[in-house]
Amino acid sequence: MSDSKLWLIVPAAGIGRRMQAELPKQYLRIHSRFILDITLSRLLESLPLAGCMVPLSPDDRWWPDSEASRDGRVQTCTGGDERADSVLAALAALAGQASAHDWVLVHDAARPCVHPDDLARLVDTLIEHPIGGLLASPVADTLKRADGASEPEVRETVDRGGLWRAFTPQMFRYGALADALQKAVAAGQPVTDESSAMEFSGNMPVLVEGRPDNIKVTVPADLELASFILGRF
Repeated sequence: MSDSKLWLIVPAAGIGRRMQAELPKQYLRIHSRFILDITLSRLLESLPLAGCMVPLSPDDRWWPDSEASRDGRVQTCTGGDERADSVLAALAALAGQASAHDWVLVHDAARPCVHPDDLARLVDTLIEHPIGGLLASPVADTLKRADGASEPEVRETVDRGGLWRAFTPQMFRYGALADALQKAVAAGQPVTDESSAMEFSGNMPVLVEGRPDNIKVTVPADLELASFILGRF
């Protein structure tokens, strides 16, 4: 077993425009709790973490009312406009605490349904791996490519063989992740998740199969679904 520490980063600086809400989606409530609090508590209670960094918007006024704001394991820093900017800010804030070979798990603030069994499987699978990887699930649905019109029509059916849905957490070495993100951002490479930055650096992550109900709350309908999933745990 590696003696490298595990650190958690949960970017929470976004505003979630697709949610059409009056406040960022991480501060919407499920079962009377902030989504962000549910997310953080699930990871903090399931993993032997050395600490947690949460990048926040400079305009965030809801954090002081959160449960996590009173948790001594959780630190905050100022995030950026894009996910990669927030993760880089969190890595910089951890610079005096984490070593280059420590592991960093980055998890979506609006993904509260991650299961403890998946978290354990991710860490157990990757703890001795040279690069790292992410939770994911094979695509089960038939995929259609649209023509881009205002009322889109099917252009083709896409072969789903070998395609996976990328989830979080995504788990990489502190030093390697910081280097990959910096190079991808400097090159103007789109960084949709940490894995995409690692791929750009030539390091191919491992896909660790997780439960398909590890959903991300993105649109209003997702709130009811997340509430149902959490009620079954």
